[in-house]
Order: sequence, then structure tokens, then C-alpha cells
Amino acid sequence: MDGGRGERVPLLDLREVDESQVSVVGGKAANLGALSRIDGIRVPAGFCVTTAAFRQVLAQTPSIDERLDQLSRLSPDDREAIRTLSAEIRHSIEETPIPDDLTAAITDALVRLGERAAYAVRSSATAEDTPTASFAGQQDTYLNVVGPEAIRRHVGRCWASLFTERAVIYRLRNGIDHRTAQMAVVVQRMVLPDAAGILFTADPVTGNRTVATVDASFGLGEALVSGLVNPDVFRVRDGEVVAGTVAAKLRAVVAVPGGGTREVTIEGQRQEQPALTQAQVVRLVRLGRRIEAHFGHPQDIEWCLVDDDFQIVQSRPITTLFPIPAADDQENHVYLSVGHQQMMTDAMRPLGLSMWQLTAMAPMRAAGGRLFVDAIRLLASPTSRAGFLTMAGRDDPLMRDALETLIDRGDFVPTLPDPGGPGGPTTGGASTSIETDPAVVTELIERSEASIAALRGDIATVTGTALFDFLLEAFQEHKRILGEPLNMQAIMAGMEATWWLNDRLHEWLGEKNAADTLTLSAPGNVTSEMGLALLDVADVIRPHPEVVAFLQGVTHDDFLDELPKVAGGAEARAAIEAYLDRYGMRCAGEIDITRPRWSERPSTLVPVLLDNVKLFEPGAARRRFEQGRQQAQQKAQEVLTRLRALPDGEQKADETARMIDRVRTFIGYREYPKYGIIIRYFIYKQALLAEAERLVRAGVVTETEDVFYLTFQEFHEVVRSHRVDDELIRGRRDAFRSYQALTPPRVLTSDGEVITGAYRRDDVPAGALAGVPVSAGTVEGRARVILDMAQADLEAGDILVTAHTDPSWTPLFVGIAGLVTEVGGAMTHGAVIAREYGLPAVVSVLDATRLIRDGQRIRVHGSDGYVEILP
Repeated sequence: MDGGRGERVPLLDLREVDESQVSVVGGKAANLGALSRIDGIRVPAGFCVTTAAFRQVLAQTPSIDERLDQLSRLSPDDREAIRTLSAEIRHSIEETPIPDDLTAAITDALVRLGERAAYAVRSSATAEDTPTASFAGQQDTYLNVVGPEAIRRHVGRCWASLFTERAVIYRLRNGIDHRTAQMAVVVQRMVLPDAAGILFTADPVTGNRTVATVDASFGLGEALVSGLVNPDVFRVRDGEVVAGTVAAKLRAVVAVPGGGTREVTIEGQRQEQPALTQAQVVRLVRLGRRIEAHFGHPQDIEWCLVDDDFQIVQSRPITTLFPIPAADDQENHVYLSVGHQQMMTDAMRPLGLSMWQLTAMAPMRAAGGRLFVDAIRLLASPTSRAGFLTMAGRDDPLMRDALETLIDRGDFVPTLPDPGGPGGPTTGGASTSIETDPAVVTELIERSEASIAALRGDIATVTGTALFDFLLEAFQEHKRILGEPLNMQAIMAGMEATWWLNDRLHEWLGEKNAADTLTLSAPGNVTSEMGLALLDVADVIRPHPEVVAFLQGVTHDDFLDELPKVAGGAEARAAIEAYLDRYGMRCAGEIDITRPRWSERPSTLVPVLLDNVKLFEPGAARRRFEQGRQQAQQKAQEVLTRLRALPDGEQKADETARMIDRVRTFIGYREYPKYGIIIRYFIYKQALLAEAERLVRAGVVTETEDVFYLTFQEFHEVVRSHRVDDELIRGRRDAFRSYQALTPPRVLTSDGEVITGAYRRDDVPAGALAGVPVSAGTVEGRARVILDMAQADLEAGDILVTAHTDPSWTPLFVGIAGLVTEVGGAMTHGAVIAREYGLPAVVSVLDATRLIRDGQRIRVHGSDGYVEILP
């Protein structure tokens, strides 16, 4: 049965329906139709009232266009307006008469199926039960409906449920047009089961695809779905029940003769009996695996048991599972999140993913809009494992704990011979041959700048398919610069000197994180300089009240063109443009080449600039840097004096002095390679956007950003062929939207299991939030929970609480008193800059942006690694 017929007729038998007709019958009905075609799967008979009927009724609903326009303009947070308007729409739809032809079609279908039988009447929205959005619970279902008149009435209620408050908010939050979402209705013979429940073909908690979970209770499944009873829970792996809990099932929901349902009490002895035997559980999971294989995704399946026969009444994808990176073998893999290391865990578009893969120093695999590296070889070799875990623990204790948990289980990570050669991080020795000489840093920066200048000059003359060949060669130069032994040695020298100082001074003097003070205002840190440079821009703006007033009203990105029209505006624009010339290639999430850069969206910086004007006096940047330098110098003198008073003190002091010199020579350079990468990325992006604009002019793509949903290789082919798959781009957009709602795991196995780490500490006060101490000191203040730096509105003494910070957040750091993030480690960018600026900071605080409310007072213990929420 093709979709064309469904467009013309108001009703289709479920056996005529398949997955290709979602736009006609909705997700639930399409899945039910597909289920009925799977060998060995029983689905109750029924029919579907198609979206054609819904559109016909909606067209006759009074004032519907005006109301939908009003609804689309509402904020998802305006609950009262949504509640009122959606109730009006639902009432109007329910009051609109069902057309005569549809009434006749429903009556005829009921005669064929059994006019006096009971039916389930269930909503089936077009955006429901798809691989990227389940919409579970968004629309209505009615059970045990008896009689043609009652069925028609409940069909109208299902149509109206497309506009329940929760469904409207869901669409608003997910950017789904109310007009594109349409409603079909499934009418199925009612199943009166002995037991019912839900089968997840993957563990919904851990994500493990090899473990199925069965929830079961007596009577209708509504008792389980509504939370009326605690179900029996069985876990099945490899055809065997590996765990099971039989609950006391006190009540059940049953059908009432004549229509409707009611709750009943289960008799005493039966309450403790399992709703399914273990043999039935295994048989049900076997059916579930067959369904999963058909749809190609783990499934959330609603089932009923009638006389030892399973019937399937719904199957939808489990959309909350994080996707597994594709592998070309059946071996075990342990995937580590790149985003947690790069302080950017947001979803990336396909072009961003493929560009990072092509320029990264290690092989990476994409899944769920994120990148992962496979650590199985390093973990499987006892020789490389110890060093790797040590390195992971320094950077992210939660990742280390997750890995150790997985290794200790002994059932996943094999033991293999040492892989030999390079490929894993080390814990020392990388910088032993490098001298403590500032000239080394100067030479590295000069080499990088020369290479970037050559790239900028050479790329200007290359277009079309030749550009992509040129870029592939440029990526090799990109990696050569990063992989130069001297570059890696300089990076490691600063990191290792930091670790040495922290370890030795804690051992000798009882000092925690002494390097945090010793590295204040270290020279040559391009990221900390970027934050201070914006203070200098504020100094230019502050004397001109008309410029300040103008910036307060900025709502668009061409404001720089208008700025010279106000007094002092020309000077202000020159300062802003000079800043953008040096730092305009940066942005939040900058490892994703598709993200808009500050040069492309300069309004992003305006709120931070205005905060700087408000919070600081002229010359703040210079004073701040000098204050940090003096604090570091005083700390060094204090530490050396105390060391000399110890046994072997002169030797300890001499070693420490050399390490202080070393850390201040190299720790600033830690930030430069990323800066160089992002300069290159902006050059690449400008060239690629020029190609995209040519494709737009040629009518190949609709807008330049369409190419962001292609990989680099696909983009190359589109430029060559001047042909593009519009459906592919639409599908990638939808997938990206769904990926944005997922939280990437730190550690993910090839079975799909998410391994979560824990802080195994006894030094955190009750109720405090544990994290990683990355910048010493204790500070108390108002928490500002900010997820977008363009929305920042800070006051003196505020503590920034956010999910993650990459270098683009640095301008905010100059105006805050402390920092709390959900992601990060001691050597990630946010931690390095927090130390540079002397901000007490705790990172890797799980769910910080959810557990800490904006405006709450908190106390950040930057030396001990925890955050207290104050009354």
C-alpha cells in the first residue's frame, strides 16, 4: 500500500501499513504495521485513521490558523500562556464534527473487526516513535473503548492531544513546527492479558546492548506505565536470565465490561508470584531481538501475555541511548570521550567531526555527534595500562575510576602483549632533553606563525576541487607542526614541572597545589592575554557614554558599521576590530569548525565588554597581571625560604628553584598550540564557505550552512559533481538536533555500556559537591549558572558555574571570583587560565549546572576540590 493512497483515504488497515508511511499514519501505526509483517510476531488487529482525516478536521476547526501562529510565537517557558491557548485549541478540535465519510469508514471497519468488541484508541503522531524522537507520553491513549460512537469520540480526543501542554512545550523546545506535526489515530482490538509490561532490548540504565530488561506485572500494562505497581524486573543476557527481582504486586488495572478500566486488588498469595516464568522471559526477549533486528535500533516494546502467547502492542526506538561508534570488527572496544578532554561536550555537525578527525593526532570515531578514541590496546597491555591510567587520573579522576571499574570486572578488557612503539601517553621523560630556555618557546611560535602565513597566502588562489586536495596536504602540515618533538617537549615540560612542584611541595611542606600560585601571570599565555586584552578594549569604550549606550542596545552583528556614528564610536570600533584581528577566530565550541566565530558574530562579545566597563577601573589589565606576577614571586621566595630550613634544604631549594623557572618558562606555551589550531581552522573555514557560496549561487544547495551537514569527503564530492542529496542533509539536521539532547559519556564500551566513574573520597563534607581541585583558594559568592557566554550578566564577586569552558570563555574569567564546571581536569584550558588569574576553581563537578541554582550562594574550595551550597 503506497503513501499516495493514504493521502486520499481517511482509513487504512494496519496490515496495509509500513515504515514508509509515517507521514500518513504516524510513527506508532507505522511501527505496528511493520511489526505485523515480522515472522512470529503477533499484533492485535486494527486500523489507522490517517493524517488526511486529521487535516480535514483541522481545516474545519474555527480560528485554527490564527491560534497556531500565536502558539508558535510563545516561549517554551511561558507555561500559563501555553496552557490557556493549547486548551482552547483542544476544545475546538473536539467540538469539530467528524466528516460523514470518515464516520462511515470507521463504522465499516468496526463491523469487519467486531462492532461489539472492545478497542484501544491510541494517538500516532508523525514525529512520534522515530529513531531520533520517541515523544513517549506526549499524546493520549484510551483503553477498552466500546461502541462506534465512543470510538469516534475518542478519535477526536486523540487528535486534540496533539496540543496538550506537554506536547506543545516538547515541540517548542525541539524546534518542531506545530504545523508539520500531524496526528493519525490507531484503533486496535483490545487485548485482555494475564500479564503485561515493557521489554527494553538494551539496558535502559547502562546502555548495554547485550542485556535486555523485562518489566512485568499482572493485568493491563497501564498499571506499570502509570506507576501504580512496582513490576517484576528480569535481566537477560545471551538467552539466560542473569538477574531477577519479583516485586509484591498489590494492585492491577483491568478492563471493565462495557468500557473503561479500573484498579483491582490482587489476592494475597498471587501478589508474590512472578508475572512471567523464566522460560517466558527468555522467549519474550527472543521475540524482542527479532523486532530489534528488523528496525535496526534497540527497542522499547510494550507486550501482553494472553494464554501463554505474547502479543506486541507497541515498539519504538530507545532514543535516550548514546550511539556506539561504528567498528569494522567484533572485538571489544573502550571509547573515551574527546569532548571531555577538549572541554567541549556539545554535539558537533558532520563537517566539524570530519575536519577534527582529519587534523587530529590520533584516530577518532564519531557517534552521537561526538568523537571518541579507542583505548582498548593501551588498557589491555599491563605495561602501557599503568602509565595511561596515571595520566588519565591526573586529568580526569572520574575517567580513571570508570576505566579501573571496567578493568576490575575482568569480563571485557583482554590481556594482550605490550603494543610497543608510540601511541599512548607517558608519565615522564618526554621533556628530559629540553633546556629551560625561553628561546625555545620563541622559536616554536615563530615556526607556527611562518607556517600559518604560508597557509594563508597559498590557499587564497585555490578553488573548486583543487581546494580539497590542497587542504588534505595542509592537514598534514597542520599535524607536522603539532607533532614536532620540540613542540611536544615544550608542552610536557610545563605540565611535568607543575606536577613536580605540586607533588614535592606537598611532600616537603604540606602545601596543596603550590603551583597554582607559582604560575600566576606566567609569561606568554595567549589565552590569558586574550582575556586581559578585552579589558584594554573596555578602557577605550568607558570614557564614551554614547558608545556604552549604543552597545547596550546591540541586537545584530553589523553593529560595527553603525558604531562610528556615535561620539567616540570610531575609536571604539578600531579597538574592537584590532581585538578581533588577533582573537576573532575563537568562539565557544571552537573545535567544531561549523561554530560561528567572534569575527562572524561579534555581538557575542558585547555583554562581556559591557561587564568589563561596569566592573573595572582603567588600567585593570596591567595591574592585574602585575599583581599576579608579584604574588608568584613572593610565593617562590616563601617556598624557597621554608625549604632551606629543612634537612637537605639547600638541595631541595635548588631543585625547586629550577622547577619554578621551568614552569614559568613553559606553562604559558601550553595554550599556544590550540591557538594555532584555531587560527588554521578559521582559514580553512573561510575557504570552505567560499565554496559553499558558489554552490548556493549555482543552485546546488539552498544555503551555505547546508554543507555543515556533509563530511569533508562528501563536500568534496558535491563540489565535483554539483549534485547533493537534499534528503541526506535533512536527515543529518534531524539527527544533529536529537544528538544535542544527549549527554556524552566519558567512557563507552562497544557493547554500548556507559561506565560512570565516582569520587571515592572521605574528605568531602556531607551535602557538598565533589570535583577536581584545579586552582587554589576558597571563595564564597553568588552562583551565576551560565550556559552561553553571550547571556552573561555578571556582578563583582560572582562565581561562574557552567558545563564546560574552552579558551573562548576566558574573557569572562577576568570578571568573576571563582569557577565551577562539570567537565575538565587539572591541565585543561579552563583550569590553566583559572590558575593564571588566581581564581579558586573546582572542575568535573557532576551535574553542577542542575544541582546549583542560579543566584544561590556557594563556597568553592579550590584547594580541596569541593563546592558547598550555602543556606
